[in-house]
Amino acid sequence: MSEPPPTTATAGGLFDGVLAAGPVRAAVDDRAWLQALLDVEAALARAQAAAGMIPAGSAATIADACRAERFDVARLGTDAAAGGNPVIPLVRALRAAVDPDTARHVHAGATSQDIMDSAAMLVARRALAALTPDLVAAADAAARLAAAHRDTPMAARTLLQQALPTTFGLVAAGWLTALDDAVDRLDRIRDERLAVQLGGAAGTLAALDGHGPTVVGLLAAELGLAEPTLPWHTDRSRIAELAGALGAAAGTLGKIARDVTLLAQTEVGELVEGRPGGSSTLPHKRNPVAAVAAVAAATQAPGLVATLLGAMIQEHQRAAGAWHAEWRPLRALFESVGSAAHWLRVCLTQVRVDADRMRSNLDATGGALLAERVSGALAGTIGRGSANELVAAAVARAAEQAAPLAAQLAAEPRIAAALSRQQIESLLEPAGYLGSAPALTDRALARHASRTEGAQ
Repeated sequence: MSEPPPTTATAGGLFDGVLAAGPVRAAVDDRAWLQALLDVEAALARAQAAAGMIPAGSAATIADACRAERFDVARLGTDAAAGGNPVIPLVRALRAAVDPDTARHVHAGATSQDIMDSAAMLVARRALAALTPDLVAAADAAARLAAAHRDTPMAARTLLQQALPTTFGLVAAGWLTALDDAVDRLDRIRDERLAVQLGGAAGTLAALDGHGPTVVGLLAAELGLAEPTLPWHTDRSRIAELAGALGAAAGTLGKIARDVTLLAQTEVGELVEGRPGGSSTLPHKRNPVAAVAAVAAATQAPGLVATLLGAMIQEHQRAAGAWHAEWRPLRALFESVGSAAHWLRVCLTQVRVDADRMRSNLDATGGALLAERVSGALAGTIGRGSANELVAAAVARAAEQAAPLAAQLAAEPRIAAALSRQQIESLLEPAGYLGSAPALTDRALARHASRTEGAQ
């Protein structure tokens, strides 16, 4: 897969080039929302025509008028203040755009929230279609890294300290499976939980004269959304599940990007971005800008998810404010996750691995990372407890004297009686204590390959 072009800021806010980068922003901007609202109105008219409720000609006229370029977004936003949502002035403008006989069929039987919620589901589906390719591309890049470095040893780190040897292949495989899982969750939401909304003023469909359930089914088919069992005006679990899946994706993206920033530190130097950024004052800096931007975008997500979850508590059949509170954080959440996905794709498709530096860092402790292995080899002869005490004492002496651990181990008579110097040196070789890291990497790669084949 070819690398994405470097990102440049497009028309928008001062921070959008960093925090709203990639294709998702356009999928959730004002024009996208307006067109989704109009698409729902057009689909509602067609559904009612199919149910025999309004003339087919009127539905066609309404649909023809439902083009975003015919309406003033700023004016609709200003006029929304009077009624509390932009659907009210939009319906008024749409009725004015068609002949009087057709105008009476615009928005028939629906309430403003029906149109807004259905539009939100359309926007979500379209935004997920824009988001998923970046997630998949990032996963593909992680797969290439995992395959290329299946057997490249490096230090695993726990609590930010070196722990045991692992492979960079397994690290990248961990990134890969997390990204694949994020795609799976979002795909399930897109396919199963994005549902049309149509209930009328109080969720009874009373204004549709007995045709309500039929029109709901036809509307769902028109829009390509799921048909719910009931109207879900104050059951916001669909929004919550979408927010949760997006938030989990952001966490995955941020975790991987954070790993890159840590491994790219000057003192570590195991990774470097292909196009590292500079500094306004320090000519020597090689900042991992794409990873930093991914972390920044992903960090915004938890608060937005919390707002959407908080808005679930709604009154009776229609909410007084909580529903309205969802609109902006839902858009911002998509922008943040979309930006994080874009930047991680850039990062992983360009990152370079310094295997020699990984090996050098593995050797930095003089073999201390393999202390567990030496203890295990001694346990059968002198017992686990004694082995741990002797090896721990040797590690402490080696650190205090800045001496090789092998020499300290060999100098301990009880250890020397059980292990030769050659055996000690062999036990302290990191590449010999990788456990099942290569096999686990192969499992992740096989799973990813099967998913890729199934998607084709």
